Amino acid sequence: MPNQIIVRYTDGKVLKGTTADLFPNKRTFHFNDKDTNAIQEIDVHLLKAIYFVKSFEGNAGYQEKDDIVRIGFGKKITVHFKDGETLVGYTQGYAPNRDIFIVFPADPDSNNEKVFVVTHATSKVSFM
Repeated sequence: MPNQIIVRYTDGKVLKGTTADLFPNKRTFHFNDKDTNAIQEIDVHLLKAIYFVKSFEGNAGYQEKDDIVRIGFGKKITVHFKDGETLVGYTQGYAPNRDIFIVFPADPDSNNEKVFVVTHATSKVSFM
């Protein structure tokens, strides 16, 4: 079953669609645009992050909580992106020399199920 994702490029471009072949150890994946149904291959190294979402609409008024303790998701982490966004969550696989790492949101009610963070798009990553 395809995953609903929001793709954010480092230049600010945003795409919404689905994928069935995105893996943290692969450089490219196929993306199916939700509006045009066009399929394209995307190079992960051009991206800031890939957000696996519950819905494309989300809830703009929802304030995510970052003080929730989640067991089984790894170490708590704060990710600062070069564009100013901050992501708080949990990871089991961050290493500065890896191209991509996965962050699970601290808030289980977040619209994000998980985020593939592209390391070169971060300015600072720290464990809490």
